[in-house]
Amino acid sequence: MQLSEQQLQIRDMARTFATREMAPYVAQWDRDETVSITTLEAMGELGLMGVCIDPEWGGAGADFLSYILAVEEIAAADCGLCNVMSANNSPVCAAIQDYGSRAQKERFLTPLASGQQRGAILLTEPQAGSDASNLRTRAERRDDGYRLNGSKSFITAGQSAHVAMIVAVTDPAAGKRGISCFLVPTDSPGYRVARLEHKLGHRTCDTCQIELEDLVVPAEQRLGDEGEGYRIALAYLMEGRIGVAAQSVGMARTAFEAARLYAEERETFGRPIADHQVIAFKLADMATQIEAARQLTFHAARLKETGVRALKEASMAKLFASEMVERVTSAAIQIHGGYGYLNDFPLEKIYRDARVTQIYEGTSEVQRIVIGREIRSN
Repeated sequence: MQLSEQQLQIRDMARTFATREMAPYVAQWDRDETVSITTLEAMGELGLMGVCIDPEWGGAGADFLSYILAVEEIAAADCGLCNVMSANNSPVCAAIQDYGSRAQKERFLTPLASGQQRGAILLTEPQAGSDASNLRTRAERRDDGYRLNGSKSFITAGQSAHVAMIVAVTDPAAGKRGISCFLVPTDSPGYRVARLEHKLGHRTCDTCQIELEDLVVPAEQRLGDEGEGYRIALAYLMEGRIGVAAQSVGMARTAFEAARLYAEERETFGRPIADHQVIAFKLADMATQIEAARQLTFHAARLKETGVRALKEASMAKLFASEMVERVTSAAIQIHGGYGYLNDFPLEKIYRDARVTQIYEGTSEVQRIVIGREIRSN
């Protein structure tokens, strides 16, 4: 696929940043379970926290494929921090740009898109994973606006974010049309980090359980109309799935490169193991799977950019890429032998980080349901 000059510049800038400012440090961040705030702030200075946001509101003003290229590069170094970046770009910044009032854009979007602040989306609840309509968090209308109560789980950047985009029920009798969305500073009374999760992977990203306890939100901080929250929350699932596909490609690429270099250096029976057909074929299969996933991802991104409905293509890209990265990383570990199992090498971290790509933004099972419905309706 031919990339434009701007797309190449953004890709190369993100690659240079990831190589110099992230890759040398991610192993230690992972061991310490450290969220590198300075690195996130540096991403913001480069425009990576609002790639597709209009420059009027502090963004880079680039197209969606440029964003996907940047996601691949950042995830190639570390998917945990990339996930914080991704959530800030979409849905948080994207939703405020599309649905926010001018006052909301001035107050929330500009600092978020420019990287001065970071945002989190509070959608998932303990009893409502893939079923986003089964929410229990309530937003009761009061004279002073709304009062929110409930629990949110698996929240990316739940502790480090400055702004929370909270989805809550305003009218229980209205079903999906009774859900609304709110923009809330995380230092507001009633916003409490109840638990910082300790995870298999993505240890460089703070994933939290959040308790909302009589959290008062003025009416002017509601995003969109009352009852529009479900539509707003789901509007960016397609973008999110393409982003997860790009994350998967980035991680798989790093695993493949590590395996390729090791295979060229490691010798058995007097020659590099890359010369043995069994290893050469394994590397060939890995490279082919990565490229297939990348092209699926680019295709979905192109369709989204042109305004074409790409629900099927986004789910295909996410499904294939997320399952591909586990296979490729496992193969890379196998090529390394016992060394691949050690945390002296990057593969065990990638393997841990990659596993969740088959879960968040819709599980692999959900993607198959979506694809099945789409191919039957066409």
